[in-house]
Amino acid sequence: MPMRNVTLRQMRVFAAVAQYRSFTRAARELHLTQPAISQQIKLLETEIGLPLLEHVGRQIHLTDAGDELLRYASQVNDLLRDAGESLAAMRGLRRGVLKLGAVSTAKYFAPSLLSAFAPAYPEVTIRFTVGNREEIIQQLASNQIDLVIMGRPPRELVTVAEPFAKHPLVIIASPRHPLANKRRIPLQRLGSERFIIREEGSGTRASMEHVFRERGVPIHPAMEVSSNETIKQAVMAGMGLGFISIHTVGLELATGKLVILNVAGLPLIRDWYVIHLRDKRLSPITAAFRSFLLEQGATIIRKAAEENKPIPLETT
Repeated sequence: MPMRNVTLRQMRVFAAVAQYRSFTRAARELHLTQPAISQQIKLLETEIGLPLLEHVGRQIHLTDAGDELLRYASQVNDLLRDAGESLAAMRGLRRGVLKLGAVSTAKYFAPSLLSAFAPAYPEVTIRFTVGNREEIIQQLASNQIDLVIMGRPPRELVTVAEPFAKHPLVIIASPRHPLANKRRIPLQRLGSERFIIREEGSGTRASMEHVFRERGVPIHPAMEVSSNETIKQAVMAGMGLGFISIHTVGLELATGKLVILNVAGLPLIRDWYVIHLRDKRLSPITAAFRSFLLEQGATIIRKAAEENKPIPLETT
């Protein structure tokens, strides 16, 4: 029977070498000697009957067989981790690894959520990844992260998506902009303005395009950028207007560097979602954080926003 004699240690060693592309780094991470790492890889290749690694100069690459085995080695390691956390929970211990991903807009409040959650779980290791929408979806699909915070559930994956907080989107301007002190500005009036917009694939951009298209208003980009920080800096410099999450501009509003335009029908209220793959078996720590978001996330985000004293959302 193929792989009958493969051991968990061999799979763990192989996964480490595949991750770091280095026998030396894998040995250091696993607290083994480099000869011990080499021996485990040779035994594994002998048992499988196929080469898993190839050396090109000083670089280590996975063969096709190595790529295939890595998928299963990662699953084995995840299952062992989940089993350990489940058994620890049964013993009353609160430890484990929380692998959380968030789209870049959520990075402004995610630390407040983690800070409120962490004290009850001092032995938990938190691995927090921030990226654009496409990067986070890819990491979710490849099981690199267990939970995701984003504003629009991915259609390309089968997931469980649960809303836990409101997500207002607004139009920002420099305080020197001619419309800065106007009230009830028709959205159509902005059809002649230039906008600093997010890149293709961004959830914020998709929301902007939807609301403008729905009302028949054209968008004239002055610049396309890949970060909210660049949008804010460009708007402060007077290069155009920005369509952005209010959660990203609290400090700039409080210090008077930016203003929210009083546009009729805005802010656009969306939801923040906590998302995981439908077939994913959540570890006790991951399930605990998910429940924490659903129960307390909205309150924590609101309090964090109030500390920055943003202007009221209502556009009366």
